[in-house]
Amino acid sequence: MTEPILTAHNLFKAFPGVRALNGVNLTLLPGTIHALLGENGAGKSTLIKILTGLYQADSGELVLAGRPFDFKSPHEATVAGIGVVHQERNLVPNFSVAENITLQDPPRSFGVVNKRIQRELAQQALDTLGVELDLSDKVTDLSVAQMQLVEIAKALVIESKVLLLDEPTASITEVEAEKLFDVCRRLAAHGTAVIFVSHKLEEVFELCDVVTVLRDGVSVLESAKLSEFTMDQIVDFMVGRQFAHRIVSKRDIDRSGTPALRLSGISTSIGHRDVSFDVYRGEVVGLYGLVGAGRSELARALLGLHPIISGQLELNGKAIRIKHVRDAVHKHGIGYVTENRKDEGLFLDFDVRTNIAVTIWQKIAKRFGRISVVDEDRIASKYVERLSIKVSSTEQLAGQLSGGNQQKVSLARWLAAETRILFIDEPTVGIDVRTKAAFHDLILELADQGLAIVLISSDLPEVVALADRIVVVHGYRTLETIENDKDYPTMSKRIMTRIQSMTKAA
Repeated sequence: MTEPILTAHNLFKAFPGVRALNGVNLTLLPGTIHALLGENGAGKSTLIKILTGLYQADSGELVLAGRPFDFKSPHEATVAGIGVVHQERNLVPNFSVAENITLQDPPRSFGVVNKRIQRELAQQALDTLGVELDLSDKVTDLSVAQMQLVEIAKALVIESKVLLLDEPTASITEVEAEKLFDVCRRLAAHGTAVIFVSHKLEEVFELCDVVTVLRDGVSVLESAKLSEFTMDQIVDFMVGRQFAHRIVSKRDIDRSGTPALRLSGISTSIGHRDVSFDVYRGEVVGLYGLVGAGRSELARALLGLHPIISGQLELNGKAIRIKHVRDAVHKHGIGYVTENRKDEGLFLDFDVRTNIAVTIWQKIAKRFGRISVVDEDRIASKYVERLSIKVSSTEQLAGQLSGGNQQKVSLARWLAAETRILFIDEPTVGIDVRTKAAFHDLILELADQGLAIVLISSDLPEVVALADRIVVVHGYRTLETIENDKDYPTMSKRIMTRIQSMTKAA
């Protein structure tokens, strides 16, 4: 019988007012890909942080390669052969791609970093992933998805015995995810134990051999063979009750009138060329493309963050020009829920009230620009109730909320501003299955109320489930607008074939 490479037995970990782990068990065998599942707050990230030295368990036993361990720092875990890609990126923005990839153990010659070897090691890791990045580029200039790929490359460089991947596909597309899966399989074939954390159960069932499910800090399913369970059974373990998967039927959209937003031959200062599509009131239009397709950048251009240099932008049939964000928000009613909610979407150290009301300060300001806390709270409370945001009060800090509730706060600020056209970028990254379903319902509810929504997502099943039409984007251009018949096999094949034809042509 194969000996475990790592075991965790009866782990406990408490924080003030919260017991994060309550007797968790985990057994990792070499050469396996082990799914670690659970809703937000189930204890997954806490367990990973204990295994990698960021936290120490209050009690319990940890064994690595037959020896007890209790890492006091991430460096100790790295030296012992445990690599990790955390859900929160851990990169140095002003360092290059090569410097970040080799950051944990930079190659040295006579006490000085050997730049040649550093670049070779970084390039080998990127080649393993099948990713093309300029090693000299600063991380601060990369997209969110590219940053995620650099994080994964970092973990590959140290040649780990155990590799922990916490939501590694959250910001990458299916093509990049497949490359990552191939890497995971190759690593497992050479004896590495891989822990894979994901809310995308389709990926889990495609990739993983073994599964552990946490719920409320307890391991309710321990190191079991995944093939013995259905997806519905796994979801039941996660949520503690039968969970019905919602199938979104095709919606009837009235396109007989004037579009709420129309782009005709738009070019931008950052490289978009001949971008054309429209979105009607009450419609959800999905923008889908590979990493680097220019989807998020287009949304930012329409918000006034990048100049539009040619083409025509129409709002309700009238040509408009957007010079800056104030124009987009207050004059034209365009909002943008960013993909990077922690760094761009929220002020984590400020309360929920401020985070929601910030977009309407100009509207509610009294004499001499004074902002009334009472007015802020009235608006914030309205949207906390409307979106069912779970908070102790509107004075709770945004940084203390779960990922799903943070995303709702990010959405609430744009609803408070009474936006009529809303770009929603990667809305369910890092959100558990139940919250994800609720967020999908919320998006459709807003569309039913007349909001024109442009959905940007790297999760193709999500796009097919929600969008009424799908705009295929590649190389900062729009290739095709497809009427969505909601049949995933048909839609995914058509979309990916279209993208791949352009990739091969390039």
